[in-house]
Amino acid sequence: MKIRNPFVIEALSFGVSLLIRVWMWSLRYSYVALGPRGEPGNDSKTIGEERILYAFWHENILVPAYRFRDEGITVMVSRHADGQLIARAIERLGFHTVRGSTTRGGAHAVRGMITQGKSFHLAITPDGPKGPRRVCQQGVVAIASLGGRSVMSFGVGFARAKRLKSWDRFALPRPFSKVVLVTGDLVPIPQNLSPEDFEIYRCRIQTELDRVQALAEELAEGVSNKAVPNPMETISKAA
Repeated sequence: MKIRNPFVIEALSFGVSLLIRVWMWSLRYSYVALGPRGEPGNDSKTIGEERILYAFWHENILVPAYRFRDEGITVMVSRHADGQLIARAIERLGFHTVRGSTTRGGAHAVRGMITQGKSFHLAITPDGPKGPRRVCQQGVVAIASLGGRSVMSFGVGFARAKRLKSWDRFALPRPFSKVVLVTGDLVPIPQNLSPEDFEIYRCRIQTELDRVQALAEELAEGVSNKAVPNPMETISKAA
């Protein structure tokens, strides 16, 4: 359904942002930070002073949309028909937005993200907006390289969630259920990359995304099965 009326967009975006706040607030969050060799990190913060590009799979977007709101982050929103509604809902949660994707308005979006990156953190779903599911595209490498920043991948695991029959199997976590977030190593992306280098760094980000997502799902499955809590976990309730 294409929504064009600006008044309808404003009303719906307010309702969507409010629903996300209430729904995601009900979840119980567990956070794991991995060190350079895969051991737990001591610092449970993901948002710091250094300007970083955060990467996560498209299916998990609801959790970071709430968990990292009002943190000075710019996200890329597709130019498809309902993109304006999504952009306004995201902005109401305290994010900055740049319109475009790898399929529509890509060059404009990359320039916008680089400009925004001078003042804000950046976030991207490297398999969006149309997939393939959990396949990192080179756009994330281009933005990181041109903007002179590192990429931090994080995975999201759900103890209980409904999966939509969409290309990404979009996750809808059950209210009051447990969510596990795992952040991995920073992947520095040099500037002036050759085409061969692009693929090398794309593969490195893919590997890191796969690693943190697999661990997040493994820990979340343990929670759902009422296993003994993993000692790697540091628990923090979202504000």
